Amino acid sequence: MKRFPSIKKNSEFQHIYRNGTSYANRLLVMYVEKNGQEKNSIGISVSKKVGNSVVRHHITRLLREIFRLNGARIETGLNIIVVARGAAKQSDYKHLESAYLHLCGLHHILKGSK
Repeated sequence: MKRFPSIKKNSEFQHIYRNGTSYANRLLVMYVEKNGQEKNSIGISVSKKVGNSVVRHHITRLLREIFRLNGARIETGLNIIVVARGAAKQSDYKHLESAYLHLCGLHHILKGSK
């Protein structure tokens, strides 16, 4: 089984927060930075303000699945951090996916969006 390409270290998160570009909508905030590799990596941050551990983990799983299923639609060589906002607690998969793709469009990382 392949390892999921995730960003885990605090130093990596801080580097992307400082050097990446960010856009936000009602549900999510997305930071993007080029990593110079052949693959994308994702970091997901859901704070305690969003809900208890069950809710936070559910949102994390949804965002990870959105990243996995839409990976072919996004350009490669990127580090992406997705921060869930409080409104994500009441959202379902479809709304989170549309918010994610909306932010990808704002960052111009969708294939064929340039």
